[in-house]
Amino acid sequence: MQYTEIMVRYGELSTKGKNRRNFIDRLGFNVRSAMHDFPKLVVKAHRDRMHIYLNGEDSDKVIERLKQVFGIQNFSPSVRVERDVEAVKEKAVEMINEKFFDGMTFKVNTRRSDHHFVYDTNELNEMIGGYVLQNVPGLKVKMKNPDITLRVEVRCDGIYLSHEKIQGAGGLPVGTAGRAMLMLSGGIDSPVAGYLAMKRGVDIEMVHFFSPPYTSEQALNKAKELTAKLTPYVGRIQFIEVPFTEIQETVKHDVPSGYLMTIQRRFMLRLTEALAKKRGGLAIFNGEALGQVASQTLESMAAINDVTTMPVLRPVVSMDKNEIIKIAQKIDTFDLSIMPFEDCCTVFAPPAPKTKPKIDRARYYESRLDVDGLIQRALDGVKVTNIQIGDSFLNDSEQAFSELL
Repeated sequence: MQYTEIMVRYGELSTKGKNRRNFIDRLGFNVRSAMHDFPKLVVKAHRDRMHIYLNGEDSDKVIERLKQVFGIQNFSPSVRVERDVEAVKEKAVEMINEKFFDGMTFKVNTRRSDHHFVYDTNELNEMIGGYVLQNVPGLKVKMKNPDITLRVEVRCDGIYLSHEKIQGAGGLPVGTAGRAMLMLSGGIDSPVAGYLAMKRGVDIEMVHFFSPPYTSEQALNKAKELTAKLTPYVGRIQFIEVPFTEIQETVKHDVPSGYLMTIQRRFMLRLTEALAKKRGGLAIFNGEALGQVASQTLESMAAINDVTTMPVLRPVVSMDKNEIIKIAQKIDTFDLSIMPFEDCCTVFAPPAPKTKPKIDRARYYESRLDVDGLIQRALDGVKVTNIQIGDSFLNDSEQAFSELL
């Protein structure tokens, strides 16, 4: 069935008191952004709920997109019928028949925002319910926990019918918790960290380090494609490419092998902090999980964090790999993450990195480098791309994929 409207319920936003209007406005903005390729859509975000008028857009496609927008508890697609009870009866039978199975139970639940309508809610329940029973053989009435609740809402511009509640993504509207940078690699963990950050309302910008010619254009496009996988939750994400070749070559040449990873990560954190300050970011997110690799021990985290006072948040820090993979599969980033394109972390990984690096040793090795100059030259080469829903970066590289896989 092609619906005419979708009614959205807010969920957690109802607890926001005086700030409620700001949260609702942001959710409305995010929904419009997520639906940018449905030009006829009209979104009206009111205090108690949101109404999305489809105006002929494909309701199935809109529903699938809406399931991923954070800040929505659930929503109900509905059909508008003229304020004619006979027309409402016919549409009710059509909707029930579409979902009918033998022995199915139902009830009618009517609300009136137009209290001047000729019939009250009880009369409408009886009239519509009785007609449906007569015209759908095998259907039964059940007032508590029926298989289908047919909801009828009488408004001034028409009567709206719906029969299902579709679960939304929950969480908070992206942007209501401020902006932060996500250190995005090409692996499994960092996209999951980004997803979890956005679910709590954080507007993330992706920071990706690439090292040509050691890393390929396909590896860069893979990171952009991972970003595109997360855009349905917000509509658009800024992707920031940071050239990292000079820093990695310098560190590899001048720093002992055991400290290569530590010093590289310290540079990455400095650069991400600089970008955050420039772009209004309040924190840095990454995909580190405690004990997963050498750079993710507590000692390593302490040595790396030494270069910044900005909060470094790790949403997956206490998860095991299987838990992270489960979320990656849910958000459709897993298959992309395991594609064999080397990122700058793996290309320059030392054979035996320190698992318990000393902060004073890391500072000493850096004292022999032109840290400020290296940082500034990397920042001078930064490129920002605005990635929206529907953007694709790997279609032209399918042949390269098949050769690698």
